[in-house]
Amino acid sequence: MPKTYVLDTNVLLHDSEALFAFRENEVVIPFAVIEEIDNQKKRQDEVGRNARHVSERLDLLRQQGRLSDGILLPQGGRLRIELNHQELTNSPVGWDAMKHDNRLVALAHHLQKTQEGGVILVTKDLNLRIKADLVGVLTEDFNSDKVNYERLYSGLTELHLSHEKIDLFYREGMLKLQEETDLFSHQFVILRNCTEASGSALARHYQNSLWALTNGDSTNWGIRALNKEQRFALELLVNDRIKVVTLVGRAGTGKTLLALAVGLEKVLEEKVYRRLLVTRPVIPMGEDLGYLPGTMGEKLRPWMQPIYDNLEFLFNNHQDPRESILHLMDEGTLIMEALTYMRGRSIPRQFILCDEAQNLSPHMIKTLITRVGEGSKIVFTGDPEQIDHPYLDASSNGLTYLVEKLKGEEIAGHITLAKGERSKVAELGAKLL
Repeated sequence: MPKTYVLDTNVLLHDSEALFAFRENEVVIPFAVIEEIDNQKKRQDEVGRNARHVSERLDLLRQQGRLSDGILLPQGGRLRIELNHQELTNSPVGWDAMKHDNRLVALAHHLQKTQEGGVILVTKDLNLRIKADLVGVLTEDFNSDKVNYERLYSGLTELHLSHEKIDLFYREGMLKLQEETDLFSHQFVILRNCTEASGSALARHYQNSLWALTNGDSTNWGIRALNKEQRFALELLVNDRIKVVTLVGRAGTGKTLLALAVGLEKVLEEKVYRRLLVTRPVIPMGEDLGYLPGTMGEKLRPWMQPIYDNLEFLFNNHQDPRESILHLMDEGTLIMEALTYMRGRSIPRQFILCDEAQNLSPHMIKTLITRVGEGSKIVFTGDPEQIDHPYLDASSNGLTYLVEKLKGEEIAGHITLAKGERSKVAELGAKLL
């Protein structure tokens, strides 16, 4: 029997296509949600764009009939806007019936009693799910774009081989696998000796062969790898045939520093790319830069400060690191830009770094990655366990979504960095606090 899904505003603002994600079931949008979407439509960020897109979608669907009566959806199921405002019977003491969240709970509670089939309130708001549970209303998170973070692809595995095969790998620099495996393209492999306790090697899998690392020990802008995961990261970053790189790890594992070092090397020394473009979510809550005082550079500075810190470290052998950085920015070789202004652009022959990508939704990640032009390389870095966005978590953010979607693609590579190298204090804090 078809179910009824009551959608909260944050679901539609997270994914404007959520209207069509429930197949043969009925989708109910409370009138209070329409009011909230209308309040968000003037924002100049992803939330505002999603609000406007939802309104456009509903306006097109309206041409089929009155939305309050319900209309058929193209993918199956029905959609209707619920106009009735129901009071919650036997509401808890202190319950404010006019609050938006409480109005949604009351409506779902009423539908549960008056119609057949299950009624589920879909929301990304944890507190609303708690409230609904208290009065017996079933709830779900919107998880069409969620991945299992506990089993997130790490980009690394182990393989046990004979002593003879490991020796052959060392001699030839590669080893052709005799049978098909479930290894992904550019997945890194720790080769273990299956007959002895000692003996191992590091390799990269590509086209059913294991290849010795060629870039892992390279020096880029004075930076060398300090552990095996950083060697794997450099292998991906330096390889110009790998166009999309994702680096996941806790604070202090070197994600951003390695990406910036390789970017500077590729742009200033090797001249592979015309420009190093660095971007990151400016304000996770979605406020536009235009509301902040000062010039564009002054507005960006607080949010880009971690990038400046890394750049000053990389330029520490210059007489005036800050002056060197400003010179590169003045001549357009180094650009720091807010994600807000990336839509609609095409970015050819640039080394692009998107830092703190865990604060992006899957749709925002798609918007950015589709800006990448011919000859460009894009690197995403972030820590899915440090998310500031109110409606994203380790399983639903754009970075983990991208890692899972691109694993195995021949122009994409991923590695999870585990060991902190910033300092003993930083590593202790990351582990224990």
